[in-house]
Formats: sequence, structure tokens, C-alpha cells
Amino acid sequence: MGSYSVEEFVGDGTLKGLIPKLVEEGWDDVPTLKMMNFQDMDHMKFTQHQKDALELRSYLHDRSLMEYADRLEVSRMSLAELLTLSTSTLATQFDMKRGHVARFIDRTITRHVPIPPSHSFPARERTLSSISRSTQDNEASRDLRRKQSAISSAKQSSKQEESTDKSRSDVIRKEGYVFKGIVASEPADPRLCGCVQPPPVVDSVAPYSTIENISVQKLTPEYKVGMHRLVEAKAPPMRASELWRDQPVVLLCIRRPGCIMCRAEAHQLYARKPVFDALGFQLIAVLHEQIEQEVRDFWPRYWGGVVVLDQGKDFFKALGGGDLLKDKFLTGFVFNPRAIANYKRAKSTGLDHNFRGEGEIKGGLFVVGHGKTGIAYQFIETNFGDWAPIGEVIDICSQFQNEWSAQEESVQRGSG
Repeated sequence: MGSYSVEEFVGDGTLKGLIPKLVEEGWDDVPTLKMMNFQDMDHMKFTQHQKDALELRSYLHDRSLMEYADRLEVSRMSLAELLTLSTSTLATQFDMKRGHVARFIDRTITRHVPIPPSHSFPARERTLSSISRSTQDNEASRDLRRKQSAISSAKQSSKQEESTDKSRSDVIRKEGYVFKGIVASEPADPRLCGCVQPPPVVDSVAPYSTIENISVQKLTPEYKVGMHRLVEAKAPPMRASELWRDQPVVLLCIRRPGCIMCRAEAHQLYARKPVFDALGFQLIAVLHEQIEQEVRDFWPRYWGGVVVLDQGKDFFKALGGGDLLKDKFLTGFVFNPRAIANYKRAKSTGLDHNFRGEGEIKGGLFVVGHGKTGIAYQFIETNFGDWAPIGEVIDICSQFQNEWSAQEESVQRGSG
């Protein structure tokens, strides 16, 4: 998993000179840039070398091998050609470590991010709009395309509903998983042969009133190319409800930004930014302590969304039903097989980590509707390193967006 800084992603290669044009066209963050297809590249007039470079860098980014990006790109070999090279050639010609060679040739690693069929993300909408403006068709042709589009949308919508129902049922059937509609958590087993019991977890969603007036402070903006790495002037405190006043939000409450499990969760969630953009959701990370160097290390390398400080730890208290969910390192991690498994999962990503800061306060995730719509979903970190299932979070956001769109259409029909 590579950095979410666009400058680091493109490096010193052939894509570097395209940054201003990419930004102008809306391809201004790494997850969105990695979604480019050949039609998008043709519209941007990419050369074949630039197409190969983007494919290669996306592949390396998924495998935390960006340190080799510049030297591999200089070879002017395509990804397909590089994958045909022997392991010894990769090691000697590109000075690639043995473990990294194994990761490079492992084609089973995939982090493809599918966009819900009935949605498109803003950058591609802009591209398609530009293509449409430059194409002059007669009225009959336009009518035919409208009919074809309507039929295609209906089919895609049907497939999406079937897929959503299946994924939701798969989540519910998952052994040991606790799903209570809008409150979810992984199971927490007794430790040390039952001598140590896990902390209790709430069964009901936090009341909206417990989060709307929380005082937060903005530490970083949403990452865009060339912006300052942190908010230079100290931002004044604000009510949390301002975060979702106009747009629904996914709030990731992070236990400790230097923790490898927290970094891995943040990284894999932000990788789906194009999906959440298409669904109209913001991605915001919530910290409960401010260590400036930790924030600098965390953003935008592992997370490119807004970062806010909840100094009163009120979001974290809301996850625990009014009290902080805490666990000791020895009983909550060393003697907890699920936490150990979570650590190994995060460790396999190859991310760096440290041990600075408070690490016993557990986090989680909220999906909050815009305005006073309320909390649509919350996930509680029962064991250190538990992640909210991405498919489940996207399903919840899709349902919310579809229901809100239906309500909007109903209101418009009523007023008409």
C-alpha cells in the first residue's frame, strides 16, 4: 500500500508533467487516478508510455512497492513485459529485494474498486461530459442512446440490488459475526481460558443527540495536489454537526494514527474514495489526541480525507454507550487471538508503524446522514484491529443514498 500523495505516486516519471491537466480534469487524488480506464486516458491524450506508467504505478501502489516505480518506469517496459522477467533478472537489474520480488510477481493481490453500477464518480462524469459536448449527433441517434441507456440502467440496477442482497446475507451468515441492523461488531471471546472477559459492547446505536454537539477541530483539509500538508492557522473549534450539515459522512474513529492496524484500516477505506464520491459521502478521520508529527506522518500517506480532533473523546464515548471502550495491551492484545490475527493481517500490508500515543482507547466507525438525518450505522472495535467490513459500509451508504434520492423525487413530484 503506497502513499496517497499524488506527487509521490507519479514520482519523477512521465506522468509528472501531466499533474496540472489531471487536476483540471478532476483526477486529483490517487484513488481516483487509479480508476482511469483506457477511454479516460485516450480523452486525456496519454501516450502509450504514459498509459504503461499509470498501469505500472497502480500495480506497485497496491503492493507497497512504490520505491521501485521510477527505476521500473525508466526501463520503458510495460507491466506485462516486466512480469515475464525471471526473479533473478528483477533482483539484479532493478535491485529488487527477494521478498519484494515475490510480492511483485504475485498476481493474486488485487484491490480493484468497483463503482456501484447505477453511479459514476465525478472525474469520469466530467470526462464523459466533455466527450459529449465535442460530439455532434442527430436527434434520432440521441433518442436511441437514451433508450439504450434506460434499458442498461434498469438492468444494472437490478443486478446491483441482487448483489447487495447477497452481500448483506453473506455478512449476516458469517460465523460469529454480530449484526444488529445499524450496530455491528466482531465477536470478542473470553481470554486465558475464560479468566479474562472482554469489555461489554453496546447493542443499540448511539443517539444522534450524543454526537451533534461534539466540539471538534479541523487538523487537515481533504488532500488535493500541491496543498499545504497541514492547516497552517489553528482552526477554531466547531460543532460536529457542521461536518455533515450538507453532505452525509463516514467517520472513522482512529485509536492511534501510528498503529499499523489503524493505518491499514484507514488506507483500505480511503482506497474506496471513488465509490464514496459516487455515493455522495465524505470520508473523515477522527483522532482523540493531537501529536503533530503523527498527523503529518498519517496524512496524506495513509489517509487523504479530512482529519479532525475530538479532544473530549466524545465520539469514542458514543461508541461505548457513554463510556470509553478500553483494553490493556496484555489482556486485550497478547492474550487475544483475534487481535493477534488482526495484527498479522495489517502487518502483511508492509506498512510502517510506531508506538507513540495513547493506544488503549478503542475506535470504530459511524455513517451519519446529512442534516439531522441521524446515525445510519456504527461499527465498534471490539478487538484491537477490528475493521468495519467495507462491503457492509458501502451497502449502508448505497441504501441511504437510494432512499434519500427516492424521497427527493417524491417531494419534487408532490410540489409539481
